[in-house]
Amino acid sequence: MKDKEQLREGLKGSPRLKKLLDCLIMNQRDARPRWYVRLVAPLYQQRGRGSKIYPSVRMDTPPYRRFHLGRRSVVESFACINNAVGDVIIGDHTRIGLHCTIIGPVQIGSHVNLAQGITVTALNHNFREPGRRIDEQGITTRPVTIGDDVWIGTNAVILPGVTIGSHVVIAAGAVVTKDIPDHSLAMGVPARVVKTIL
Repeated sequence: MKDKEQLREGLKGSPRLKKLLDCLIMNQRDARPRWYVRLVAPLYQQRGRGSKIYPSVRMDTPPYRRFHLGRRSVVESFACINNAVGDVIIGDHTRIGLHCTIIGPVQIGSHVNLAQGITVTALNHNFREPGRRIDEQGITTRPVTIGDDVWIGTNAVILPGVTIGSHVVIAAGAVVTKDIPDHSLAMGVPARVVKTIL
């Protein structure tokens, strides 16, 4: 882990080499790892005992970032996991539901249930310069953290920089823009705490 960080720091001093390696690893048009990188992904991804990733999951997990799936955790069909701009760490006994999208840096605890169609993203596109196209302005990331024993309902959206505490329920369709404390039920757009769960 420390060696990877040192390598990343070293590449910052050599932009041409960094660009070359990035082109060799990532398909620039498709914004995903090249087919030969995806073939060897199970060799560098960390998967806990008894965990499962369904074959239809889109695993955009290049080797220069960390992906960890805990013991007996499941990533269900047609989900998308992307750690290209930040690590994705998923705890034990956690279920990532059908059609969910997770874009790092994201840390999800243990005994978490994400229902269907949820987006958890730590990435945002910059758009502050009106004289430039948005796709030229780059991106920013703010880590997302989800505690243990959390249930997130269908089609909820968790936005960059949010921390969700432990023993929390996020209602279906909620858009979480701010931190949610432990033992809370949150709902709405934007989500707000409506009840304490003891």
